[in-house]
Amino acid sequence: MVIERAVARAPLGRRPRMLFAVAIVLAVLVSSLVIRELVEARFGRGPLADVGAIAVPVVVTAWLAPRASYRRRDALLWLVGPGIYIFAVIAWRLALAPYRDWKPRPEEASRMSWLRGPEHAGMWYLPTDDRQPDRGPAH
Repeated sequence: MVIERAVARAPLGRRPRMLFAVAIVLAVLVSSLVIRELVEARFGRGPLADVGAIAVPVVVTAWLAPRASYRRRDALLWLVGPGIYIFAVIAWRLALAPYRDWKPRPEEASRMSWLRGPEHAGMWYLPTDDRQPDRGPAH
């Protein structure tokens, strides 16, 4: 049996992970609504207020997307509707970081490690620096 050394903190359970993801989504949506209200108070209702409301989620999604195996251009989905869903998935994935319970993108695979320890079984690990986790003795 190969046992991984502790690579970082233990992965979050479902409830803390959900709370963390909800907090991320709410922070972005509330800031978006505040910006919309500020723009609307200054310039009135119209397309500028709409763009102001969507700017924060688009920027935050583009910034966080690569950390959750999405492309930056997926942030443009906020313009056509499913952006909130994509952002919720990104937040859910970020809540588990640096562990991953999804398959990495092909360009990420060379940096990933498949964890085999009993407490991390079935997860990928993407180190934040160039150190790789100890995989234990090969059998």
